[in-house]
Amino acid sequence: MEEQWITSVGIDIGTSTTKMIVSRLKLIRTSSAVSIPRYEIVERELVYASPIYSTPLLSDDEIDAERIWDILLREYELAAISPSSLKSGAVIITGETAIKRNARHILHLLAERSGDFVVATAGADLEGLLAGKGAGAENRSREARGAVANIDVGGGTANAAVFLRGRPVGTVTFHVGGRLIQVDSNGIIAAISPSIRPWLDACGFRIRVGQQVSFTLLKEICAEMCRDMLDFMTGFKHPRNDKALSELILGDYGLAVPPIEEWMISGGVGLLMEKAAPANMAEMAVHGDIGPLLAHSLKETLARYPIKLTQPDQTVRATVIGAGMQSTEISGATVHLDASELPIRNLPVYKLPITNATLEHAAVLVEALHEAMKTCAALYGQESSPPFALALTGSLQPTYKSVQELAVKLAESYRIYFPTSGVLVIICENDMALALGQSLQKQVGNSLKLICIDQIKVEHGDYIDLGEPISGTMIPVVIKTLAFNDKTGGAIQA
Repeated sequence: MEEQWITSVGIDIGTSTTKMIVSRLKLIRTSSAVSIPRYEIVERELVYASPIYSTPLLSDDEIDAERIWDILLREYELAAISPSSLKSGAVIITGETAIKRNARHILHLLAERSGDFVVATAGADLEGLLAGKGAGAENRSREARGAVANIDVGGGTANAAVFLRGRPVGTVTFHVGGRLIQVDSNGIIAAISPSIRPWLDACGFRIRVGQQVSFTLLKEICAEMCRDMLDFMTGFKHPRNDKALSELILGDYGLAVPPIEEWMISGGVGLLMEKAAPANMAEMAVHGDIGPLLAHSLKETLARYPIKLTQPDQTVRATVIGAGMQSTEISGATVHLDASELPIRNLPVYKLPITNATLEHAAVLVEALHEAMKTCAALYGQESSPPFALALTGSLQPTYKSVQELAVKLAESYRIYFPTSGVLVIICENDMALALGQSLQKQVGNSLKLICIDQIKVEHGDYIDLGEPISGTMIPVVIKTLAFNDKTGGAIQA
């Protein structure tokens, strides 16, 4: 079968550390020579992992962009790759670093400098999901009878993702991390993150910057933090839990998942769990924070639950490996596109189900398209070009006539609501991108540039990045915001 490899990079800028990995993704044609070409990523190979760097900051609320770029340039050279050779990957700013004053600027700066198709993404749900993939929880859940959870504990947050039979079924993020309280070897508190202050107050821990505290008190704080987090993951409630938990959880307060059979811990704190437990303040404060003590408090607390603790495939590099190796899909080869518009980053997706019955009734089709365009104009505005990607989903067996009719009505509706847009992006779940794209081109002529791809499954609320063509026909697609909060039921779907 035909095969080729593309190079992907993952860059993770976290609260405490920054790291990069380079991987190779193997593409193989899985369809026969007489069928519509279909390619899949069948192998992901890690070829380089950078050292772990301390995240450079200019101040408490600002990232040092140039020092980060210097680190990446040095790592590109050590990995023997050129940014221009990259076709896929992700830059993610994670943990408390994501709320720094210039975080979004850093994302776009690195995305522009780091190659033709390195994407910028952030978000606690996505971070937890990528870490779970990189740590191996997703793969492990295919073998386990029950759910498998990975908790990625870093400097500022703990991002948990739960998988069942290879699918993510929930994510939740906690204000739990090794850098939330910074302390020196004498027990003098140097800094307390604002994100953990409400939980400390709810639990009655009245500590302040400049105060000298005991090793015993910090151990108690770490133990309570770990207990509250793990109790929530397992559904156990303490009498005082409601108020404290509401302060410990980032975002929506709710998680509805199957009982957890196994769990694993990744992230920097996960790595510290493998080292010797600190016996005093000096040993604990070796990094100027509570990280080592939190790690061993977590290790002790985990042992109290009847859940198997599994060793992750990766600890401190779990998120960056998930980002660089697990986030890319490949479009079908029967596409219709104007390559001059690629790459496109951070494009919101609007999902529109279309059935054969819809295609058979012109009035129903027109109403569905107009309602979708009206909603998209309100959601995404009319200034961007393209403003969004329209995902056509559903079990379709379109005829030549129905594809022509869809193209006519789609072009008319798009012109009405997005008259100034010069680009239309269509994602087809079924193998119809080439036929629909050609039909649309006849309708719009030179007034619109078209990107019409298929064999990609997306959901409303996703964001996608479209890369430059591979072999002239396929394009790499990174689907972002892979997990999002379900405001109605508490569970976070994917």
